[in-house]
Amino acid sequence: MTQPLVALLGRRDEPTDAVEEYCNYLGATLRAHDFATKIVRVPWKDSGWSAALDDLNQKARDWDGHWVLLQYTALAWSLRGFPTKVLRVIKVLRNAGARLAVVYHDAEPYPGSRVVDELRRFVQQYTMRQALRLSDQAILTVPAENLSWISPGQSKVAFIPVGANLPQLVSSAGDSSLRHDQVPTIAVFGVTGGIAGQREVSQITSAVRFAAEKLGDLRLLVFGRHADLAEGALRKGMRDLPVALRVSGVLPEQDVQLLLRSSDVLLFVRGTISSRRSSAIAGIACGLPVIAFAGSETAAPITDAGVVLVPGENKTALGEALVRVLGDRDYHARLAERSRAAYKNHFSWDAIAAHYASLLKTPPEVGRL
Repeated sequence: MTQPLVALLGRRDEPTDAVEEYCNYLGATLRAHDFATKIVRVPWKDSGWSAALDDLNQKARDWDGHWVLLQYTALAWSLRGFPTKVLRVIKVLRNAGARLAVVYHDAEPYPGSRVVDELRRFVQQYTMRQALRLSDQAILTVPAENLSWISPGQSKVAFIPVGANLPQLVSSAGDSSLRHDQVPTIAVFGVTGGIAGQREVSQITSAVRFAAEKLGDLRLLVFGRHADLAEGALRKGMRDLPVALRVSGVLPEQDVQLLLRSSDVLLFVRGTISSRRSSAIAGIACGLPVIAFAGSETAAPITDAGVVLVPGENKTALGEALVRVLGDRDYHARLAERSRAAYKNHFSWDAIAAHYASLLKTPPEVGRL
Protein backbone atom coordinates (compact mmCIF):
# COMPACT_ATOMS: atom_id res chain seq x y z
CA MET A 1 0.00 0.00 0.00
CA THR A 2 1.41 3.39 -1.00
CA GLN A 3 1.94 5.81 1.87
CA PRO A 4 1.54 9.57 1.32
CA LEU A 5 4.51 11.71 2.28
CA VAL A 6 4.74 15.51 2.33
CA ALA A 7 8.02 17.40 1.87
CA LEU A 8 7.36 20.86 3.33
CA LEU A 9 9.55 23.73 2.17
CA GLY A 10 9.76 27.42 3.00
CA ARG A 11 11.02 30.25 0.81
CA ARG A 12 12.57 29.25 -2.51
CA ASP A 13 16.31 29.85 -2.85
CA GLU A 14 17.54 31.57 -6.00
CA PRO A 15 18.88 31.01 -8.64
CA THR A 16 18.71 27.32 -7.73
CA ASP A 17 17.11 25.63 -4.75
CA ALA A 18 19.25 22.69 -3.66
CA VAL A 19 16.71 21.64 -1.01
CA GLU A 20 13.91 21.40 -3.57
CA GLU A 21 16.19 19.35 -5.83
CA TYR A 22 16.98 17.11 -2.86
CA CYS A 23 13.25 16.56 -2.25
CA ASN A 24 12.60 15.80 -5.92
CA TYR A 25 15.34 13.15 -6.10
CA LEU A 26 14.41 11.67 -2.73
CA GLY A 27 10.73 11.51 -3.62
CA ALA A 28 11.40 9.86 -6.96
CA THR A 29 13.54 7.16 -5.34
CA LEU A 30 11.11 6.58 -2.47
CA ARG A 31 8.49 5.41 -4.97
CA ALA A 32 10.21 2.03 -4.98
CA HIS A 33 9.55 1.88 -1.22
CA ASP A 34 5.82 2.61 -1.63
CA PHE A 35 5.91 6.29 -0.68
CA ALA A 36 4.15 8.93 -2.76
CA THR A 37 5.88 12.23 -2.07
CA LYS A 38 4.22 15.61 -2.55
CA ILE A 39 6.23 18.83 -2.33
CA VAL A 40 4.39 21.69 -0.62
CA ARG A 41 5.69 25.20 0.02
CA VAL A 42 4.67 27.64 2.74
CA PRO A 43 4.62 30.85 0.65
CA TRP A 44 5.18 33.26 3.53
CA LYS A 45 7.50 35.53 1.54
CA ASP A 46 4.88 36.17 -1.17
CA SER A 47 1.64 36.18 0.81
CA GLY A 48 2.75 37.05 4.34
CA TRP A 49 2.81 34.78 7.37
CA SER A 50 -0.85 35.09 8.32
CA ALA A 51 -2.17 34.05 4.91
CA ALA A 52 0.51 31.37 4.51
CA LEU A 53 -0.40 29.76 7.84
CA ASP A 54 -4.12 29.89 7.00
CA ASP A 55 -3.36 28.11 3.72
CA LEU A 56 -1.24 25.53 5.54
CA ASN A 57 -4.06 24.93 8.03
CA GLN A 58 -6.37 24.04 5.15
CA LYS A 59 -3.89 21.69 3.50
CA ALA A 60 -2.82 20.03 6.74
CA ARG A 61 -6.37 18.81 7.41
CA ASP A 62 -5.59 15.96 5.00
CA TRP A 63 -2.32 15.02 6.70
CA ASP A 64 -3.59 13.39 9.88
CA GLY A 65 -1.30 10.41 10.58
CA HIS A 66 0.89 11.14 7.55
CA TRP A 67 4.59 11.89 7.68
CA VAL A 68 5.62 15.47 6.90
CA LEU A 69 9.32 16.09 6.23
CA LEU A 70 9.86 19.74 7.18
CA GLN A 71 13.01 20.98 5.45
CA TYR A 72 14.95 23.32 7.74
CA THR A 73 17.39 26.00 6.76
CA ALA A 74 17.30 29.31 8.61
CA LEU A 75 16.91 31.37 5.44
CA ALA A 76 14.03 29.25 4.18
CA TRP A 77 11.94 30.51 7.09
CA SER A 78 13.34 34.03 7.56
CA LEU A 79 14.89 36.60 5.24
CA ARG A 80 17.57 37.48 7.79
CA GLY A 81 18.08 34.10 9.41
CA PHE A 82 15.86 34.51 12.48
CA PRO A 83 13.61 31.49 11.82
CA THR A 84 11.35 31.41 14.90
CA LYS A 85 8.16 31.43 12.81
CA VAL A 86 8.90 27.90 11.67
CA LEU A 87 7.72 26.92 15.14
CA ARG A 88 4.26 28.24 14.19
CA VAL A 89 4.40 25.96 11.15
CA ILE A 90 5.21 23.05 13.43
CA LYS A 91 2.26 23.96 15.69
CA VAL A 92 -0.10 23.79 12.69
CA LEU A 93 1.25 20.36 11.75
CA ARG A 94 0.96 19.02 15.29
CA ASN A 95 -2.62 20.31 15.62
CA ALA A 96 -3.48 18.57 12.35
CA GLY A 97 -2.19 15.24 13.67
CA ALA A 98 0.69 14.94 11.21
CA ARG A 99 3.77 12.93 12.08
CA LEU A 100 6.64 15.37 11.87
CA ALA A 101 10.24 14.77 10.84
CA VAL A 102 12.50 17.83 10.69
CA VAL A 103 15.33 17.54 8.16
CA TYR A 104 18.22 19.79 9.25
CA HIS A 105 20.02 20.97 6.12
CA ASP A 106 21.61 23.70 8.25
CA ALA A 107 23.61 21.59 10.63
CA GLU A 108 24.78 24.44 12.88
CA PRO A 109 23.73 28.01 13.67
CA TYR A 110 25.46 30.64 11.53
CA PRO A 111 28.92 31.91 12.57
CA GLY A 112 29.98 35.54 13.01
CA SER A 113 31.39 37.82 15.70
CA ARG A 114 29.13 40.89 15.48
CA VAL A 115 26.41 41.50 18.07
CA VAL A 116 23.74 40.72 15.46
CA ASP A 117 25.55 37.48 14.59
CA GLU A 118 25.55 36.41 18.22
CA LEU A 119 21.85 37.21 18.53
CA ARG A 120 21.06 35.35 15.30
CA ARG A 121 23.05 32.35 16.49
CA PHE A 122 21.16 32.31 19.81
CA VAL A 123 17.80 32.48 18.02
CA GLN A 124 18.76 29.75 15.54
CA GLN A 125 20.00 27.43 18.27
CA TYR A 126 16.80 27.96 20.26
CA THR A 127 14.66 27.31 17.18
CA MET A 128 16.56 24.18 16.19
CA ARG A 129 16.25 22.75 19.69
CA GLN A 130 12.56 23.56 19.93
CA ALA A 131 11.91 22.00 16.53
CA LEU A 132 13.71 18.86 17.71
CA ARG A 133 11.65 18.76 20.92
CA LEU A 134 8.35 19.15 19.05
CA SER A 135 9.13 16.65 16.27
CA ASP A 136 8.57 12.91 16.13
CA GLN A 137 11.89 12.47 14.35
CA ALA A 138 14.92 14.59 13.57
CA ILE A 139 16.96 13.78 10.48
CA LEU A 140 20.47 15.21 10.64
CA THR A 141 22.70 15.65 7.61
CA VAL A 142 25.80 15.62 9.84
CA PRO A 143 26.41 13.08 12.65
CA ALA A 144 24.95 14.26 15.98
CA GLU A 145 28.27 13.92 17.76
CA ASN A 146 29.72 16.60 15.47
CA LEU A 147 27.05 19.16 16.33
CA SER A 148 27.24 21.69 19.17
CA TRP A 149 23.52 22.23 19.82
CA ILE A 150 22.35 18.63 20.37
CA SER A 151 22.67 17.08 23.81
CA PRO A 152 24.18 13.58 23.94
CA GLY A 153 21.79 10.65 24.07
CA GLN A 154 18.91 12.13 22.11
CA SER A 155 16.47 9.31 21.38
CA LYS A 156 14.82 10.51 18.18
CA VAL A 157 17.63 11.59 15.90
CA ALA A 158 18.89 9.81 12.80
CA PHE A 159 21.81 10.69 10.55
CA ILE A 160 21.23 10.52 6.79
CA PRO A 161 23.76 12.27 4.53
CA VAL A 162 22.54 14.27 1.56
CA GLY A 163 23.04 13.03 -1.97
CA ALA A 164 24.37 14.63 -5.11
CA ASN A 165 21.64 16.60 -6.82
CA LEU A 166 22.25 14.53 -9.93
CA PRO A 167 20.42 11.55 -11.44
CA GLN A 168 21.19 8.12 -10.04
CA LEU A 169 24.68 7.27 -11.27
CA VAL A 170 26.38 3.97 -11.95
CA SER A 171 30.13 4.45 -12.18
CA SER A 172 32.75 2.01 -13.32
CA ALA A 173 36.46 1.88 -12.67
CA GLY A 174 37.19 3.42 -16.05
CA ASP A 175 35.00 6.47 -15.48
CA SER A 176 37.46 8.24 -13.22
CA SER A 177 40.82 6.84 -14.27
CA LEU A 178 43.53 9.44 -14.70
CA ARG A 179 43.78 9.75 -18.46
CA HIS A 180 47.11 9.21 -20.21
CA ASP A 181 46.80 11.42 -23.26
CA GLN A 182 44.73 14.35 -22.01
CA VAL A 183 45.52 17.48 -20.06
CA PRO A 184 44.84 16.92 -16.32
CA THR A 185 41.54 18.58 -15.47
CA ILE A 186 40.49 20.21 -12.20
CA ALA A 187 36.81 20.85 -11.48
CA VAL A 188 35.41 23.47 -9.09
CA PHE A 189 31.65 23.16 -8.58
CA GLY A 190 30.24 26.41 -7.20
CA VAL A 191 31.71 29.49 -5.58
CA THR A 192 30.31 31.34 -2.58
CA GLY A 193 29.24 34.92 -3.13
CA GLY A 194 30.62 38.02 -1.41
CA ILE A 195 33.79 38.18 0.66
CA ALA A 196 33.86 34.40 1.15
CA GLY A 197 33.85 33.99 -2.63
CA GLN A 198 36.82 36.32 -3.00
CA ARG A 199 38.75 34.18 -0.52
CA GLU A 200 37.80 31.03 -2.41
CA VAL A 201 38.95 32.48 -5.74
CA SER A 202 42.29 33.32 -4.12
CA GLN A 203 42.60 29.76 -2.82
CA ILE A 204 41.72 28.30 -6.22
CA THR A 205 44.19 30.43 -8.15
CA SER A 206 46.98 29.84 -5.63
CA ALA A 207 46.47 26.06 -5.70
CA VAL A 208 46.26 25.84 -9.50
CA ARG A 209 49.29 28.10 -9.91
CA PHE A 210 51.31 25.84 -7.60
CA ALA A 211 50.19 22.72 -9.51
CA ALA A 212 50.83 24.24 -12.95
CA GLU A 213 54.37 25.18 -11.97
CA LYS A 214 55.03 21.54 -11.02
CA LEU A 215 52.98 19.67 -13.65
CA GLY A 216 52.76 21.97 -16.66
CA ASP A 217 49.58 22.19 -18.76
CA LEU A 218 46.32 21.97 -16.83
CA ARG A 219 42.65 22.52 -17.51
CA LEU A 220 40.39 24.24 -14.95
CA LEU A 221 36.58 23.98 -15.11
CA VAL A 222 34.70 26.33 -12.76
CA PHE A 223 30.92 26.12 -12.92
CA GLY A 224 27.78 26.41 -10.84
CA ARG A 225 26.46 29.05 -8.53
CA HIS A 226 28.35 32.38 -8.58
CA ALA A 227 31.06 30.93 -10.83
CA ASP A 228 30.34 33.42 -13.61
CA LEU A 229 30.72 36.32 -11.16
CA ALA A 230 34.20 35.08 -10.29
CA GLU A 231 35.38 34.75 -13.90
CA GLY A 232 37.25 38.05 -14.06
CA ALA A 233 39.25 37.35 -10.91
CA LEU A 234 39.94 33.79 -12.01
CA ARG A 235 41.26 34.86 -15.42
CA LYS A 236 43.44 37.47 -13.81
CA GLY A 237 44.84 34.87 -11.41
CA MET A 238 45.53 32.40 -14.24
CA ARG A 239 47.26 34.94 -16.46
CA ASP A 240 50.63 33.74 -17.81
CA LEU A 241 49.95 30.17 -16.60
CA PRO A 242 49.64 27.09 -18.87
CA VAL A 243 46.03 26.67 -17.70
CA ALA A 244 43.02 26.45 -20.01
CA LEU A 245 40.17 28.01 -18.05
CA ARG A 246 36.48 27.43 -18.72
CA VAL A 247 33.88 29.20 -16.57
CA SER A 248 30.13 28.55 -16.63
CA GLY A 249 27.29 29.64 -14.38
CA VAL A 250 24.38 27.49 -13.24
CA LEU A 251 24.01 24.54 -15.60
CA PRO A 252 21.47 21.76 -16.18
CA GLU A 253 22.22 18.65 -14.16
CA GLN A 254 23.23 16.69 -17.28
CA ASP A 255 25.90 19.30 -18.08
CA VAL A 256 27.17 19.27 -14.50
CA GLN A 257 27.52 15.51 -14.67
CA LEU A 258 29.31 15.73 -18.02
CA LEU A 259 31.84 18.27 -16.72
CA LEU A 260 32.54 16.26 -13.59
CA ARG A 261 33.01 13.05 -15.54
CA SER A 262 35.45 14.82 -17.86
CA SER A 263 37.55 15.94 -14.86
CA ASP A 264 40.25 14.20 -12.87
CA VAL A 265 39.75 15.82 -9.46
CA LEU A 266 37.27 18.05 -7.66
CA LEU A 267 38.71 20.98 -5.73
CA PHE A 268 36.23 21.90 -2.99
CA VAL A 269 36.87 25.19 -1.18
CA ARG A 270 33.34 26.26 -0.18
CA GLY A 271 34.11 26.01 3.51
CA THR A 272 34.91 22.65 5.05
CA ILE A 273 33.68 19.38 3.60
CA SER A 274 30.90 17.38 5.25
CA SER A 275 28.05 15.00 4.51
CA ARG A 276 25.65 17.92 3.89
CA ARG A 277 27.71 19.42 1.04
CA SER A 278 25.90 18.24 -2.08
CA SER A 279 28.37 19.92 -4.48
CA ALA A 280 31.25 17.96 -2.95
CA ILE A 281 29.17 14.78 -2.97
CA ALA A 282 28.53 15.34 -6.70
CA GLY A 283 32.24 14.80 -7.29
CA ILE A 284 32.16 11.64 -5.18
CA ALA A 285 29.12 10.45 -7.16
CA CYS A 286 31.15 10.82 -10.36
CA GLY A 287 34.01 8.76 -8.91
CA LEU A 288 36.42 11.67 -8.43
CA PRO A 289 39.05 12.24 -5.80
CA VAL A 290 38.12 15.37 -3.83
CA ILE A 291 40.54 17.83 -2.24
CA ALA A 292 38.99 19.83 0.60
CA PHE A 293 39.46 21.47 3.98
CA ALA A 294 38.56 19.58 7.16
CA GLY A 295 36.36 21.09 9.85
CA SER A 296 34.11 20.30 12.81
CA GLU A 297 31.48 18.67 10.55
CA THR A 298 34.00 16.48 8.72
CA ALA A 299 33.37 12.84 9.67
CA ALA A 300 32.46 9.46 8.22
CA PRO A 301 31.06 8.61 5.75
CA ILE A 302 32.49 11.61 3.87
CA THR A 303 35.95 10.59 5.08
CA ASP A 304 35.37 7.08 3.68
CA ALA A 305 35.35 8.55 0.17
CA GLY A 306 38.47 9.48 -1.78
CA VAL A 307 38.82 12.78 0.03
CA VAL A 308 42.20 14.40 0.60
CA LEU A 309 41.86 16.65 3.65
CA VAL A 310 44.20 19.62 3.95
CA PRO A 311 44.74 22.14 6.77
CA GLY A 312 43.31 25.56 6.02
CA GLU A 313 46.23 27.39 7.59
CA ASN A 314 48.77 25.87 5.17
CA LYS A 315 48.78 28.14 2.10
CA THR A 316 50.41 25.57 -0.19
CA ALA A 317 48.49 22.50 1.02
CA LEU A 318 45.83 22.62 -1.70
CA GLY A 319 48.45 22.93 -4.43
CA GLU A 320 50.57 20.14 -2.99
CA ALA A 321 47.50 17.89 -2.84
CA LEU A 322 46.68 18.67 -6.48
CA VAL A 323 50.22 17.77 -7.54
CA ARG A 324 50.10 14.44 -5.75
CA VAL A 325 46.60 13.47 -6.96
CA LEU A 326 47.28 14.45 -10.58
CA GLY A 327 50.86 13.25 -10.64
CA ASP A 328 50.54 9.81 -9.01
CA ARG A 329 48.37 7.49 -11.08
CA ASP A 330 48.14 4.72 -8.47
CA TYR A 331 47.21 7.18 -5.72
CA HIS A 332 44.53 8.69 -7.94
CA ALA A 333 43.10 5.23 -8.70
CA ARG A 334 42.87 4.34 -5.00
CA LEU A 335 41.07 7.59 -4.19
CA ALA A 336 38.68 7.16 -7.12
CA GLU A 337 37.79 3.63 -5.99
CA ARG A 338 37.04 4.90 -2.47
CA SER A 339 34.72 7.55 -3.92
CA ARG A 340 32.86 4.98 -5.99
CA ALA A 341 32.39 2.72 -2.97
CA ALA A 342 31.29 5.55 -0.67
CA TYR A 343 28.78 6.74 -3.24
CA LYS A 344 27.24 3.30 -3.61
CA ASN A 345 27.07 2.62 0.13
CA HIS A 346 26.16 6.04 1.53
CA PHE A 347 25.48 8.84 -0.96
CA SER A 348 23.46 7.24 -3.77
CA TRP A 349 19.75 8.03 -3.78
CA ASP A 350 19.06 4.30 -3.45
CA ALA A 351 21.03 4.18 -0.18
CA ILE A 352 19.48 7.40 1.12
CA ALA A 353 15.92 6.37 0.25
CA ALA A 354 16.38 2.96 1.86
CA HIS A 355 17.43 4.66 5.09
CA TYR A 356 14.42 6.98 4.97
CA ALA A 357 12.05 4.12 4.22
CA SER A 358 13.33 2.08 7.14
CA LEU A 359 12.92 5.05 9.44
CA LEU A 360 9.48 6.18 8.28
CA LYS A 361 7.93 2.71 8.19
CA THR A 362 8.81 2.04 11.83
CA PRO A 363 5.76 2.37 14.12
CA PRO A 364 5.99 5.50 16.30
CA GLU A 365 5.97 3.60 19.58
CA VAL A 366 9.24 1.84 18.67
CA GLY A 367 10.57 4.35 16.19
CA ARG A 368 12.80 6.35 18.49
CA LEU A 369 16.46 5.73 17.59
